[in-house]
Amino acid sequence: MNFTRAQRYLLSLCSGILLSISFPYTGSITPLVFIGFVPLLFLSEDLQTQSKGGWHLFLQTYTAFLIFNLGTTWWVANSSFIGALLAFVFNTLFMSLTFVLFHFVKKGLKANWAVWTLIPLWISFEYFHLNWDLSWPWLTLGNFFSIRTSWIQWYEYTGVFGGSTWILIVNIFLFLWIRSRWMKKEKLWDKWLLGATLSLIIPVLISLFHLPLLTFYKGADFYQVAVVQPNIDPYNEKFALGTSNEQQLQRFFTLANTIVDSTTDLVVGPETAISQGFIESRLQGLPFYALLQSEMKKWGSAELLIGASTVELFDTKHSRASVYIPGQRIYYESYNSSLHIPQKGTPRFIHKSKLVPGVEMIPFSNLFPFLETLAIENGGTSGTLGIEKSPKVFRAKEKLAPIVCYESIYGDFVSKQVKQGARFLTVITNDGWWGDSPGYKQHFSFSSLRAIENRRWVVRSANTGKSGIFDEFGRVKKETKYWKDAAFTHSIPLLNRMTFYSKHGDYIGIISTIFFLLILGTTIVNLVLSKKK
Repeated sequence: MNFTRAQRYLLSLCSGILLSISFPYTGSITPLVFIGFVPLLFLSEDLQTQSKGGWHLFLQTYTAFLIFNLGTTWWVANSSFIGALLAFVFNTLFMSLTFVLFHFVKKGLKANWAVWTLIPLWISFEYFHLNWDLSWPWLTLGNFFSIRTSWIQWYEYTGVFGGSTWILIVNIFLFLWIRSRWMKKEKLWDKWLLGATLSLIIPVLISLFHLPLLTFYKGADFYQVAVVQPNIDPYNEKFALGTSNEQQLQRFFTLANTIVDSTTDLVVGPETAISQGFIESRLQGLPFYALLQSEMKKWGSAELLIGASTVELFDTKHSRASVYIPGQRIYYESYNSSLHIPQKGTPRFIHKSKLVPGVEMIPFSNLFPFLETLAIENGGTSGTLGIEKSPKVFRAKEKLAPIVCYESIYGDFVSKQVKQGARFLTVITNDGWWGDSPGYKQHFSFSSLRAIENRRWVVRSANTGKSGIFDEFGRVKKETKYWKDAAFTHSIPLLNRMTFYSKHGDYIGIISTIFFLLILGTTIVNLVLSKKK
């Protein structure tokens, strides 16, 4: 093979388009993801054959991954054009550098099996991308199947990295098959096509046969939840000057009171439903708390889980999120919080841990404090918010996992909440920032992955977008419409079984990282030895 530069860019274009139209709600033609990397593999092979450097590959893969990023997450620009631009540029950069590193390793190893190193290298990138300040795991390959839950019931063993591995295995087999047919003129049916066929079909068959064999409800207790979607415009209403917590809560309770009865155990409201910030220790003395109490008395025994913008005060600097108030000689920290209010007892807060880079957290501002001045204002606050240092659960009538917005993309984070005894999952979010776009639909579908990984029902309350219920197989049992006031009740089973993934989390990412380091070390040694000869 000896492609021209135009042909190589055409291959890049093909990969970008294939990956984009196979992603949920930007095409949703999921099977195409199994060939999405094939053009890039041919691109790498061709450049290696022509002894061209990694710079050429970087430029051409950057084209592919930029199309992928723009095609699937263009809607981020609806909330912040600058934030979206930075996300597109840097996420594309990281993907391209990962592929260039793969090309370097393959070239350095000079072995027929080197093409398979793409798997640990790419999974290592995805794992690393989950665990640093610039984290943006929206496009993790395993997320492609959030709308094909009948294919991936085995995520209870692997999590989304199992899906990423599956995609890469099939792509590599198909690349090897096409190459053998094209270059070596081998027969139509060979070992590579057999490998591609089996690796594609077997996981689906396992999932389809696995599904009817699973039973979880035997002896399970049931819990009655009420979900409220108040549908408050986040741009012009929710955080507007002059808006009070009492006004917005009254709208919330007007909806809730139409569905809550004596059988209701928990009422769930969305992220920042209490949008005007307040000091946590002073909650019970604030006027809107009296409204909360008076309305909750109508519910009987039902408890409340709701999102709130909160503040804590400190005598000394508590974290990088601490802001000094000179006149009072104290520090304050702002939080995006979950608030649990029982009928009797003390309200409790859990702060959001996984923050949106650039909006809720300024990347690397702990190392470079001046970066805080570049914060993007979104939702009434700017700068880095405070966080919980580790995942937590509320010990209410039943242990429940409060998952705030962006946290629902982090499988390992949610699995740690399940390990603490959460018998169901609650996602509270505000997806109205993105308008009527694929964004809120994609975010909604990702909850199905958390349900399968942990075999827990998911209760989802959105300010707008989609609220809903997922069963432990990731199937949607209830969903609301976009930009509509909504409230509903649903009975959910409280499940106890711990899945392999719940126990071990992102172990595939850890194993892949170890393999990646060994492969990289071997490559460097080979290159050093070859230069000495």
